[in-house]
Amino acid sequence: MQVLNLDTVKQQLTMPMAIEAIEDLLKVQHENPSWVKTPERLVIPTYQDSESHQTGSHLSMPSVVFDGAEEYAVVKLVTICPDNPARNKPTTVATIAVSDTATGETLAFMDGIYVTQVRTAALSGVATKYMANPDSKTVAVVGTGGMAYEQLSAVLTVCPSITEVTLWNRTTDKAHDFKEVFERDYSQWNVTLTVCDTIEEAVKDADIINLATRATEGLFEVDQIKANAHVNAVGAYQPNMKEVSDSVIESSAYVVIDDLEGGKHEAGDLIQADDNSGCDWQWDQLSGQLMDLVSGDLKVETADGSKGITLFKSVGAASFDAAVALKIAQAAKQDQIGQAVEL
Repeated sequence: MQVLNLDTVKQQLTMPMAIEAIEDLLKVQHENPSWVKTPERLVIPTYQDSESHQTGSHLSMPSVVFDGAEEYAVVKLVTICPDNPARNKPTTVATIAVSDTATGETLAFMDGIYVTQVRTAALSGVATKYMANPDSKTVAVVGTGGMAYEQLSAVLTVCPSITEVTLWNRTTDKAHDFKEVFERDYSQWNVTLTVCDTIEEAVKDADIINLATRATEGLFEVDQIKANAHVNAVGAYQPNMKEVSDSVIESSAYVVIDDLEGGKHEAGDLIQADDNSGCDWQWDQLSGQLMDLVSGDLKVETADGSKGITLFKSVGAASFDAAVALKIAQAAKQDQIGQAVEL
């Protein structure tokens, strides 16, 4: 078994690699649904809101994937710790184990923090590739926590025409920190980053809007964004959370989710819109899943400026982690990457 720490995973995993792994997985799911088995994740709330601890959660996310030749089991264990930024630790902490189902051999055990960040971002990258105007020039980043770096990198990977990035965070200092770190660590992207004092300023001219927050109500209304903007929403991962307003959801020409089964339990934005009798959007109006875009069953005419607003909602699924982690594990076994450990 190869053990890979965070630094080793970062050395091996690139955004194009993750985007390709996700697209390949979605094609397999479309053509051979039985090859990918992903039971509903187990979510256990941790702590209760108090002066010393914010409410978090622990997740167990198993998946079994057959690639046409071999079958693998991948399990990710995640703990979401909202108090961690104050400790200079990431909010989302994770580990991943990859094993061969034929022999039970564990191929790799790896840090899952970066895998989680990159696979979440890669989902938005895939959605942006199929749903946003390919000539997009401006991206708004709303919420500049740990997930936001790779989210922006993914969008820049699939939309190389982007030149302007606007930033907003509830705590302005963190937006300035994001700007400094992104300019230093992601210098391959020739973009201008501007910190905005208000959300309205950040999103008003954006062709693409990335949301990654723990908000509990919509962050902006439909009349505050461009009529053909594309929105990637990866926060609001619990039913009581919401970052996309009902006015944006019901005005979207296309609403796509990465995983419908998980979304109906966890996608707070869409759950609350469906529950709101004053909102015109319901689950039966969902345009489709990310798999439908990749397979071609759902087409968005992105080059047409009149396509309307498009919305991608991501809740994640163990199969996406599996696709990315499996690529790393196979390379680690072949090239003896990381530390070899005998169990």
